[in-house]
Amino acid sequence: MPGPPPGLCWALLVLLAALGLGLIDLSVVAQEPFWADLQPRVALVERGGSLWLNCSTNCPRPERGGLETSLRRNGTQRGLRWLARQLVDIREPETQPVCFFRCARRTLQARGLIRTFQRPDRVELVPLPAWQPVGENFTLSCRVPGAGPRGSLTITLLRGTQELIHRSFSAEPPRARGAVLTATVLARREDHGANFSCHAELDLRPHGLGLFENSSAPRMLRTFALPPESPRLAVPRLLEVGSERPVSCALDGLFPVSEAQVYLALGDQRLSPDITLEGDALRATATATASAEQEGTRQLVCNMTLGGETRETRENVTVYSFSAPLLTLSESSVPEGKMVTVTCAAGARALVTLDGVPAAVPGQPAQLELNATVNDDRRGFFCNATLEVDGEILSKNESTELRVLYAPALDSVGCPERITWLEGTEASLTCVAHGVPPPNVSCVRSGKAEVIEGLLRVVREHAGTYRCEATNARGSAAKNVAITVEYGPSFEELSCPSNWTWVEGSGRLFSCEVAGKPQPRVECIGSRGTSEGVLLPLAPPDPSVRAPSVPSEIAAGIYTCNATNRHGSMVKMVAVNVESPPKMNESTCPSHQTWLEGAEAAVLACAALGHPSPQVSCSREGAPWPQRLHVSRQDAGTYLCLATNPHGTEARTITVGVEYRPVVAELAASPPGGVWPGGNFTLTCRAEAWPPAQISWRAPPGALNIGLSSNNSTLSVAGALGSHGGEYECAATNAHGRHVRRITVRVAGPWLWVAVGGAVGGAALLAAGAGLAFYVQSTACKKGEYNVQEAESSGEAVCLNGAGGSTGGGASAQGGTEPEGTAEALVGDEVFAIQLTSA
Repeated sequence: MPGPPPGLCWALLVLLAALGLGLIDLSVVAQEPFWADLQPRVALVERGGSLWLNCSTNCPRPERGGLETSLRRNGTQRGLRWLARQLVDIREPETQPVCFFRCARRTLQARGLIRTFQRPDRVELVPLPAWQPVGENFTLSCRVPGAGPRGSLTITLLRGTQELIHRSFSAEPPRARGAVLTATVLARREDHGANFSCHAELDLRPHGLGLFENSSAPRMLRTFALPPESPRLAVPRLLEVGSERPVSCALDGLFPVSEAQVYLALGDQRLSPDITLEGDALRATATATASAEQEGTRQLVCNMTLGGETRETRENVTVYSFSAPLLTLSESSVPEGKMVTVTCAAGARALVTLDGVPAAVPGQPAQLELNATVNDDRRGFFCNATLEVDGEILSKNESTELRVLYAPALDSVGCPERITWLEGTEASLTCVAHGVPPPNVSCVRSGKAEVIEGLLRVVREHAGTYRCEATNARGSAAKNVAITVEYGPSFEELSCPSNWTWVEGSGRLFSCEVAGKPQPRVECIGSRGTSEGVLLPLAPPDPSVRAPSVPSEIAAGIYTCNATNRHGSMVKMVAVNVESPPKMNESTCPSHQTWLEGAEAAVLACAALGHPSPQVSCSREGAPWPQRLHVSRQDAGTYLCLATNPHGTEARTITVGVEYRPVVAELAASPPGGVWPGGNFTLTCRAEAWPPAQISWRAPPGALNIGLSSNNSTLSVAGALGSHGGEYECAATNAHGRHVRRITVRVAGPWLWVAVGGAVGGAALLAAGAGLAFYVQSTACKKGEYNVQEAESSGEAVCLNGAGGSTGGGASAQGGTEPEGTAEALVGDEVFAIQLTSA
């Protein structure tokens, strides 16, 4: 089946499209509300400015539309669904324009808001008072007319750069414009000359605009302080015509004191004061001069003005006239013996008195007559005039002098008998003589014709006696004058040496004589070394003065000697050395000394103290000094030692003792031939030694019941047993050594006992003896042991180690010396033997 023709298809498509558009449009109308819109909806415009408003709608075919506002319009542009209009010269604080359209029998509206702002172009600070009292309040008022909106406005009152008060008006309604800020401020001294100002800020930054600022012109404040009391006025109560008197006016507590004005006047005469400022005080001083036309009572006025206020003081001053008295002499210079008249006169109302004698009545003169004598020369006459003014007695004086002509006279005042000059200064010998007319005076040194005139450079040679003579037309007079020249201290090496040696025990003091007049006082104090701060005793310069006691010792060192009198001082350094004569005592040269025999030849231990170091020499008394290489007992004796230095000799006697080691000189037995069992025997030991030796014994082992004498020199045995047989040792000991000697004692019986013993137990004894001998020789004797075996007191075996024992029936002794502090050392070769004895 064929399809529709192409033209019909296109027509259907167009129709469907049209219907689709209509359906879509109808759906929009049915689904979306129509509205009107105004842009900008809210606007902020500077007062007097312009603004474009755009009014639009979404109505497809609005019937009509417009913009309602009371503001002036400058131009309009339109479209189907919009219009734009320019509003100019906008001045109202707030307006609400309305945009409207008529659509589908409805009125669509959009309301806008236009506000204006005005910059703070005028910031005005109300004028300040010309002067403001310190301590009182004044008002600061700032006006910012028209600026707004006030809610965005901030006003700050300033003192210089210091903020006094700050206020913002954020709570004010939007239509509010302009602002006033007022503050009450207490005036202070430091506010004087300070600038006050007002600063305004309009902050529109939250609205997308800027910050607008302005400040007022600064206004300077002048503060002042003026105390309530009146100035202090110091004026004379009385003022003489033609005289000048100071007046002063003062007031404290002024601020600023330099701004104060002073008016000072005497009557209608204005004074020109000198102004003195000190802190807050002002003092005005001037000189008041009264004229004859002002005679009488006048007022002196002081007026001080500051800050428009005034303080004033007035005082009465009496102006008067009072002439000085007139004092005259009939002749001012008269010869001795002539009459003189003295007259004192003054004004009509004044009362005069001449030398204490008043005139009869006021206005009359007073007179005195006298016959001139020498005592009247230069006599003064006194004239006094008194005048009562305003209840006060005023006085004026006049004096004159009478000259009487007479011959010269030299007294102690004008020409003293003794004059003191100081060396090195300038002086003149001037004798003033009394006499009229004035005498001529000349002075000549005794023995010389040259007249002393003018200034002299004083030296010591100017001292001496001078004759002064005064001459005038009426005669002459003469007088002797003694001149003394004084001078400061000076040292000379001969009288005060730079180096001084003090000898201990000499009784001398340091003599430091110093030239000077008057006699200087000298003091020497240690300044270095061991003498630091020590005062050196000095011999008095005057032999008649008692010298200080001589100290037992003086410290050596450097002393500073200071000589002082009233004309100065001088210093000299003095080195003090201390020396002493020889001294020997028990510590330096013992009086008893001990030598040891056999030692190298000794020297006496003798030294001496002293400075310089003494030389010591010693010699033996009664015998020549032995020349030996070693000390001998013959060296003991008495010696004399002499110590010598430049300051003397000291002698000392020394006793020398010689000590020696002990020697056992004798060791003997009694009886000498041995002892029978049960018998008694004695051993005697004698030793030579110094100091005396101590005797000690060593007996055979097992020997009992041994007796010793009190000094151990004798050993005795009563009832000898076989154990008492053997070697005895005597040892002599002192501090220098030990010496030993030995002796063997034999206790023996009949040979019968030997035979019987041999028969009974020969074999056993031989065997035992052989074994014992072998043991002793090989072991016990080698060890130095001494073993004794007793068999019921029938026999004894003795080991003699180097004892030199004998098998005979007698006793023998052998000696040896043992060094001190060592073990026993026996003399000779070792001998090993056994002796068998029987009871």
